Amino acid sequence: MNIEEEIQALKKKKNAVILAHYYVPAEVQAVADYVGDSFYLSKVAAKTDADVLILAGVSFMGESAALLNPSKTVLMPEPEADCPMAHMADAAKIQKLRDEYDDLAVVCYINSTAALKQHADVCITSANALEIVRKLPNQHILFIPDENLGRYIASQLPEKHFLFNDGRCPVHACVTKEIIQKAKKAHPNSLVLAHPECTPQALALADYIGSTSGILRYAKESSHDSFIICTEDGVLYELQKQNPEKTFYMAMENFQCPDMKQITLEKVQTVLKDGGQPVTVNPALAKSSLPPLQRMLDLAAPDAPKNPQGGKRP
Repeated sequence: MNIEEEIQALKKKKNAVILAHYYVPAEVQAVADYVGDSFYLSKVAAKTDADVLILAGVSFMGESAALLNPSKTVLMPEPEADCPMAHMADAAKIQKLRDEYDDLAVVCYINSTAALKQHADVCITSANALEIVRKLPNQHILFIPDENLGRYIASQLPEKHFLFNDGRCPVHACVTKEIIQKAKKAHPNSLVLAHPECTPQALALADYIGSTSGILRYAKESSHDSFIICTEDGVLYELQKQNPEKTFYMAMENFQCPDMKQITLEKVQTVLKDGGQPVTVNPALAKSSLPPLQRMLDLAAPDAPKNPQGGKRP
């Protein structure tokens, strides 16, 4: 029995499912039951009937899965895999702005710790941020922790007043205007597809801006056959799987999240076999950090009202 076969047997034995992010290595995505971006995985985590959730991603994803599934066991193949941006906001600064703006809604990217989520009114992902922020009745929006995603959403909603946080994804922030110009010169017939965590200067050169799932959808539906990809290179696995007849170029070499790349097939096998240390969230913290996550799922539902009441925390 090879490692892939053993993983499948262990999943069946323990009623486990593997939830993998697009940025983990291809061989991990290949054995996963569900592969997606943060929004998709959060929805799956909230609905699955499995007893054990193997979260092949970084720590904030494990926390979110545990918050949404308090009765299930959530295991991380690599508990030390973290997201630097998930910590890039300050509670005191958030409170200071709340005191200054009566109408303020704190919108928190799901790429954040549970400790940070507890200070938010609603969570969002890059896939649903525009939809959710548009629905909020609040005029003033504090966007945490990613300034670049916040600025992109602000550019789409000029009717609202945005305040930004000093935080960013260190991987996406490396994509400069010059890097994209060089890639376009090398591949002049390719469209540039960029994640909104990239800087505004880089996004200005993109033909399409969207979440990882949005990039996948655009590439599949486009009549074009050549693309420059401005997001983590783990997405190439699904891009090439869905579009074998199309060509994809990364905007730069080594476009990788070192934390996501810590997730290996061997670590997935080990955590399934041995159990590892389940992800837990302090009950008091869970009580305050779950509502913004749940509000995200509620507002992103197809039948959610366009102008819901209660944009601020209860």
